[in-house]
Amino acid sequence: MRPRWIALLSASIAVLVGVMTWVAIGAGIGVGNALGGLGRERAEASAEFTTTDSFTVATDATLTPRPDGRSSRVWNELLRVTTPEFAASEITEYQTGDDPDSDTLAYVASAADPTKWVFAANLAYADDRDLLLTTLVHEYAHMLSLGADDTDSSAVDCDTEWAGAGCLLPDSDLQRFADRFWSGYTDAPARDNVDADVAWDFYQAHEDEFVSDYAATNVSEDFAETFAGYVIEPDVDAIGSVIGRKFAFFDALPEYASARERIRAEFDLDGRNG
Repeated sequence: MRPRWIALLSASIAVLVGVMTWVAIGAGIGVGNALGGLGRERAEASAEFTTTDSFTVATDATLTPRPDGRSSRVWNELLRVTTPEFAASEITEYQTGDDPDSDTLAYVASAADPTKWVFAANLAYADDRDLLLTTLVHEYAHMLSLGADDTDSSAVDCDTEWAGAGCLLPDSDLQRFADRFWSGYTDAPARDNVDADVAWDFYQAHEDEFVSDYAATNVSEDFAETFAGYVIEPDVDAIGSVIGRKFAFFDALPEYASARERIRAEFDLDGRNG
């Protein structure tokens, strides 16, 4: 039986557009058709949205020039998810576009300083409150798990997971997640997979082990999708399941567990889901 939180995530996040990479594109999140009990309709993913406005992030997390309208609202929601302190220290640039024909909702990419991030948002989806929150939590997970302390950017041949440019460090949270939940698969997609059809086939073979088909794209997307489900859903009947063990993985990490508590309180998720 598919818990309702799987339906929530699969309805809002389906097709990866762009490549999850530390140096160039970043972690993209796309919107597609909801999964149904009999499968899903396939849709051709459009190109990544074009950013048209750019804002510099100051040391107090304010922006120059000052944004307005949806640009301002999305940034403020991101600050509620990440905290202003995190955004000010980790994000140097905020970019926006407005393309309802693109399946890409948001992404993070390496900034000019490769230890920092650029965050980009497609404002066409900004008015969907639940989708926006899920997207921001997903991107926050990428920034938490692919930081400068998590990767060896000079490495080329990886014994660990490929991080887009360089290799994950063996003791990084994302690598430990990969070791625990992906090392046993013989049919897993390639480490750098971004093909939605490949992800869908893998998901179909292991549906009960992923929160959504998008999570089956690669380890990093599974990590970010699972964290989003862990944060947003209050009660999950997944005791003893692989998904339950993934949630327990985050519970055992103070940084992620405390982020869940903070975000749930900030957005009154217990009240909204109660």
